[in-house]
Amino acid sequence: MLLPFFVYGTLRPGETNHDLFLRGRTLREEPGRLRGAVLYEGPGYPYAVEEPGSVVSGELVTALPEAYAGLLTELDRLEEYVPGDPRNLYERVARDVVRAGDGTAVRAWVYVAAPAVAARLRVRGKPIEGGEWRGARA
Repeated sequence: MLLPFFVYGTLRPGETNHDLFLRGRTLREEPGRLRGAVLYEGPGYPYAVEEPGSVVSGELVTALPEAYAGLLTELDRLEEYVPGDPRNLYERVARDVVRAGDGTAVRAWVYVAAPAVAARLRVRGKPIEGGEWRGARA
């Protein structure tokens, strides 16, 4: 099954990695919200940390079917995600994301902070109020 991606940082439209990785390779991009996650500041990009009670804003990106396999590989590389590697900064997990338009839940890939990173952020990180990275940088 080809899951869409939920992006909340540099892959969002208008951000640095959107044009590099997504332009011309998506079928649809629509606003969405990830419940049960807190957004933390990172070094030029944010981290979503799974915690109850908060919401992260971003886009739900549906890749063109013919671009999906290559895009998945490239996004894993961008996020430095290798399945099972304890040195990962991010983990790619399937989570329900709510479409902002109609409120329906869609299963999507989300890159969340890996366990060791999440533990450090919970202790010393700076949460981004309201779960919106763009506003936090303005």
